[in-house]
Amino acid sequence: MDHSKLILKPGLEGIPVTQSSICDIDGKKGKLLYRGYEIGELAQKSSFLETAFLLIWGELPSSSELRDFEAEVQMHRRLSFRVRDMMKCFPESGHPMDALQSSAASLGLFYSRRAIDDPKYVYNAVIRLIAKIPTMIAAFQLIRKGHDPIQPRDDLTYSANFLYMLTEKEQDPLAAKVFDKCLILHAEHSLNASTFSARVTASTLTDPYAVVASAVGTLAGPLHGGANEDVIAMLESINKPENVSSFIENSLRDKRKIMGFGHREYRVKDPRAIILQQLAEELFDRFGKDEMYDVAKRLEKEAIPKLGAKGIYPNVDFYSGLVYRKLGIPRDLFTPIFAISRVAGWLAHWREQLGANRIFRPSQIYTGSEPRKWTPLEQR
Repeated sequence: MDHSKLILKPGLEGIPVTQSSICDIDGKKGKLLYRGYEIGELAQKSSFLETAFLLIWGELPSSSELRDFEAEVQMHRRLSFRVRDMMKCFPESGHPMDALQSSAASLGLFYSRRAIDDPKYVYNAVIRLIAKIPTMIAAFQLIRKGHDPIQPRDDLTYSANFLYMLTEKEQDPLAAKVFDKCLILHAEHSLNASTFSARVTASTLTDPYAVVASAVGTLAGPLHGGANEDVIAMLESINKPENVSSFIENSLRDKRKIMGFGHREYRVKDPRAIILQQLAEELFDRFGKDEMYDVAKRLEKEAIPKLGAKGIYPNVDFYSGLVYRKLGIPRDLFTPIFAISRVAGWLAHWREQLGANRIFRPSQIYTGSEPRKWTPLEQR
């Protein structure tokens, strides 16, 4: 192949690889829209399941459609005892993202009919994945502590039920409300790494459980879903607001990334970070402040004058970890919770990919050896 005319774009930066009507991002203005709706309006007025319906099916549901959708999700929250028994064999030291990837993939064994041209199969797959992923995460959390998983409660909403299964007690309504808004904020974000992984897998026409499992594996990386864990670790290492200045100076001098700052799409503060900061303050007003919040605010205030000119501002991960921490969620569950939310976006892209499918097969620029002659073993 003649490689002289090929131009390498590492990470496919700026290279369109598909068309999509799901999500639009204006990084210069700090705008994020799901199917044309501003993220702030959805976070204020919608619920996660309503937003998931919008993303996957393209329009806001009617009251009867939403009622039916919520009822179907509620009906499918429970896990097969075989899935629970499988999870009990996972090592207690295993990361919850690995447990989730394995558990999500296992659903393909139970629902192995790959009828992706059957609308009923597609609908049922959407319901099962949205319904069961939160149960899987909560189940593994209790199993690794030596406890039996808690069964879902039909009298609780989607978000309230997850917090109940996770913490073994019913949570304050504000906690459930804030958590539901967090799910909306993380539900979709265009062709990020895990969504691209989902679309590549979907393009082979495999089953949706494999699609979601591949996306979960991609999300597990620290450059993608794991960043909010690193933000909390960074804030704890700074410890006090008065240590922020020296931390920033040392980070810039040593060319170390300040976690939770910068995004490939945004050149202003991430609109999701703005909403998450507001949600954090709601929680702090009700349940008491997290001392790391003062560190975070000071870090943002002092870092922006130094980084803002480069278009580096707080992203979605900067405040999300503080919100999850106040909700009593263990740090290594931050990324699995990201998956509870983002499965809506993955499934939306799965359906869209099926609608006009062409298997992904990008090119490459070869940098290896020129043609060579075989050298016999005794001559090497």
